[in-house]
Amino acid sequence: MRFAGKVVVVTGGEAGIGSATITRMAAEGARTVSLDLKQTDRHTSPDCLRLVCDVSKAAEVERAFEQINHELGGVDILVNNAGLQHYGTVLDTSEAEWDHVMGVNVKSAFLCAKSAIPMMLARRGGVIINLSSVQAFHTQKSVAPYTTSKTALLGLTRSIAVDFAPTVRCVAVCPGTVDTPMLRRAIGLSPDPEAVFAECQHMHLGQRVGTAEEIAGLIAYLASDEASFINGQYIRIDGGLGISIGGSKQS
Repeated sequence: MRFAGKVVVVTGGEAGIGSATITRMAAEGARTVSLDLKQTDRHTSPDCLRLVCDVSKAAEVERAFEQINHELGGVDILVNNAGLQHYGTVLDTSEAEWDHVMGVNVKSAFLCAKSAIPMMLARRGGVIINLSSVQAFHTQKSVAPYTTSKTALLGLTRSIAVDFAPTVRCVAVCPGTVDTPMLRRAIGLSPDPEAVFAECQHMHLGQRVGTAEEIAGLIAYLASDEASFINGQYIRIDGGLGISIGGSKQS
């Protein structure tokens, strides 16, 4: 029960890594809050405070955190998990599409941190976990907005850590390919989704993609007192994606 009495806010909490994180934190005693564009019937934590919120909009974020403060007395842990994928190069991505990706993937983390940090300072402690990606270090074709947004989160993580230490810690988690609804939607754009999923598996050393529960387990550790000496860093949980250069077998 590492999080007994703690209030944990998770953005994008209704599916995938966000939902798994809420389930994991609740199982360890946390009072959980989900901020998402809509509520779903997939949620497995009945005591979770579920607020409909567009986390890329300042007024909605401020309103949500005011309600959290009123009902739960503040925030101890913030998991900035909300994110979206968009395919395109800098030539075929419109300004509106670029702004939308940056709003959901980066601006939301800024806005939620801006609302949560004063509560954390008042409670004399807090942790912020930003969900970046292995694509902050490696990239593929036609993901310019997504890669840029996930790289920007590393800078935000360092800045929050430096500005608010030692009271508030901030860490970035960088997953490889994870089997989530977002991944399934993305591969569903292909004429052969099964072949694309198999390709995703083969890119990782273990020949499989990760699970949302595995990422949630790392988030829970980093948010706990056991990880109190980890601050301002990025932690990759990517199944070894990107470390092999391939080539023929050497004798």
